[in-house]
Amino acid sequence: MNFSIVLLRPEIPHNTGAIGRLCVGLGVRLDLVRPLGFHLNDKSIARAGLDYWPHLEKVVHDTWEEYLAVQKPKRLVFLSTRGTKSLYDCRFADGDALVFGNESSGLPKPFYERYADSLFRIPMPGPNARSINLANAVSIAAYECFRQLAG
Repeated sequence: MNFSIVLLRPEIPHNTGAIGRLCVGLGVRLDLVRPLGFHLNDKSIARAGLDYWPHLEKVVHDTWEEYLAVQKPKRLVFLSTRGTKSLYDCRFADGDALVFGNESSGLPKPFYERYADSLFRIPMPGPNARSINLANAVSIAAYECFRQLAG
């Protein structure tokens, strides 16, 4: 089983710390694409990531283009509230990269057109919710990917 998590311009350190801890638990790499809304030595990351953070395989990229050139993902799967297909309709495969935008504005605007066919959403039947916390969204998607690949 091989997939990765990609965070584009994450802003909140405790979300990234919790996501890092999740990645350690799943044995997957975390790619962070700058700019970051915090320093990687921020105490909030360490607090959320507990003692897992030193075991995290993480790579920091200066740009999206650098990420693509360095990691060469087999397939990009974007998670967004603007996705038109349900996460549960996605058939994950080895080598997939699950990509998430930041907490306040999501994915960069050009991505919605450029990657329209690869946009998925987490169903939210509650009438008053715009979105869910980034760390929760990553957990839901990562474990669905894990479930399918391990199954």
